[in-house]
Amino acid sequence: MTDRPVIVLDDDPTGTQTIRDVPVLTRTDPDHLRWAFEQGGEGFFILTNTRSLGPAEAAERVARIAADVRRAAAEFGVDPVFMARGDSTLRGHFPLETDVLSEGEAIDAVLLVPAYIDAGRITIDGVHHVVGADGQRTPVGETEFARDATFGFTESALPRWVEEQTGGRVAASDVALIRIDDIRTGGPDRVRAILGEAHDGRVIAVDAERDDDLRVVAAAVRRAEAEGQRFVYRSGPSFVRARLGQHASHPISDLELAPAEGAAPGGLVVVGSHVAMTTRQLERLLASRDPRVVELDATRPTDPDHLRALADEIVAALEDGTVVFRTSRTLRRGEDADASLAIARDVSAAVVAVVREVLERRRPAFLVAKGGITSSDVATEALGISRAVVAGTMLPGIVSVWRPVDGLAPGLPYVVFAGNVGGDDGLLTVVDRLTRATASLAPRPTAERGDARPTTQES
Repeated sequence: MTDRPVIVLDDDPTGTQTIRDVPVLTRTDPDHLRWAFEQGGEGFFILTNTRSLGPAEAAERVARIAADVRRAAAEFGVDPVFMARGDSTLRGHFPLETDVLSEGEAIDAVLLVPAYIDAGRITIDGVHHVVGADGQRTPVGETEFARDATFGFTESALPRWVEEQTGGRVAASDVALIRIDDIRTGGPDRVRAILGEAHDGRVIAVDAERDDDLRVVAAAVRRAEAEGQRFVYRSGPSFVRARLGQHASHPISDLELAPAEGAAPGGLVVVGSHVAMTTRQLERLLASRDPRVVELDATRPTDPDHLRALADEIVAALEDGTVVFRTSRTLRRGEDADASLAIARDVSAAVVAVVREVLERRRPAFLVAKGGITSSDVATEALGISRAVVAGTMLPGIVSVWRPVDGLAPGLPYVVFAGNVGGDDGLLTVVDRLTRATASLAPRPTAERGDARPTTQES
């Protein structure tokens, strides 16, 4: 383990989609943290699921996890660096999480690095863009993501977005920029010089259009930290990969997707996200493959008879092939952000209850969770995962595969698929790959409960 391990506090599980061979925790009991530190490498993930929480609860959770990590790190004699991994389209609890992580620490700067290169989220001259399939760049403040019921915003220029999110506490003029020209012309020395001017928790927004930009920034950051500077990061998925010293890797092989012995013939696809991309992907899958569809009525999330009937239907249908379990596609909104979040939590709890009952009765060949909050709740509450290892990606840099180490289904190929990435054919491609692997590969023995050491990380 490095002296400055990066502890990625992920507000939903989709931040793992750019990396491989890295441990993931969903709990921070001392034994779990010791296991993660003992795996070695540059760091590990802790799933916080704070994007599904209100501000007060999110702050309490981040503070508790950070305290747990610091206590465990002291046992190993290391000094952790914290990264609050957030949505690449700028939704989430900022500046709350970085404020909490900075409390009681002499932080020189908060690095704001939202780029997600693989999914077309880039930052140029301080303006964050979403790049469509046609190559068209749209400022993020003009996209559907900016109209999020809970985390909506208006600004696309990161300095003004910071001012908006902080309610004016941090003025746009006080936000420093590391621009593309600084990175490509000046290299690590120029970036290191900009970092060296930071103090008192100044926000520094970082441009990035390609992975090489982030590798330059990561090299300068590591040098600055080795020389005594202290940072907290707010990052999209791409800087996670660069800071952990990894490069983009090939998608996972079919061999690594083999189902466990005794699994059902069919896999389970759970769709909770309502963003337009997920809806298009789901429509494409249904039109092309016509899988069995089981739908949760989002107006009845607390009806036990409804939930029991859904579980019965899914268990029976898994014997015939892949099943899509989705929430009804009409998105329910509350009167305000808190009410909308409460509705989302009720629906997510219903999804978890159904999936958990299915898993207790029948193990699917694979499980795909579509949507950030959905994938988090399925991992922690339905599968009961405390420890997992990120095996790799299904699509280049955008869909990760976990192998649970514990819980209801150790070794199950668990696919974490963000709602807002993948292209219209993304879900179809993932399900086709998993289905082919299930049909063509001999089942492998069920993984034993216990430790699973990741393989050596790429450099």
